[in-house]
Amino acid sequence: MPSTVARIVAPALTALGSHHPQLTVTCLVTDQAQLRELTLGTVDVVLGQRYHHLTDATPRGIEVSPLLDDPLLVVTAAEQADERPVTLRELATHDLAVPPPTTDCGQAILQACHQAGFTPTPRYVTADIAAQLTLARAGLATALVPRTAIDPTTPGIRTAPVEDLPILRLLFAATRRTGTANPTTTAVVAALRTAARQGTTYVPPA
Repeated sequence: MPSTVARIVAPALTALGSHHPQLTVTCLVTDQAQLRELTLGTVDVVLGQRYHHLTDATPRGIEVSPLLDDPLLVVTAAEQADERPVTLRELATHDLAVPPPTTDCGQAILQACHQAGFTPTPRYVTADIAAQLTLARAGLATALVPRTAIDPTTPGIRTAPVEDLPILRLLFAATRRTGTANPTTTAVVAALRTAARQGTTYVPPA
């Protein structure tokens, strides 16, 4: 997923290049679920997501290795809010920038708002997290963005946790379930797990 590239994928691929230089990884960055392609053998490892309050739709025959619980944070312009936690219900009066309801994240936000007692009326609908953050920084909208997708050094924004009904996505590495361990996929999953735990952002050399 694009939201995991800076904090997980790039650090993991960098580590793999150092520790396993003979291993070549082809990486497909997409918003679309790839678990079906995993079952078909088109791909070997999927870095996926599942929201805790939504039904688990993992296909049979898939081995899931949890990497990280990643909360969605409320993002606003720096001058428009303090750093206190907010309740989800408070967002009922905000102009929201959210992903389409056809996406996992959009559906997770919609269902969480229903649990909080309201139906959100988004002002902006986009799956592009960079666009969501730009709208928030400009003071045009409030966004709900996964923590791993936010560079903590980004100027002009303020983030706050949701205190009453947190929206948590589980990031996981998925492989096909086999009778014997595959050293290649094992190395990739281990690199993803290490990168997720360290939580550092890849910074390209000058």
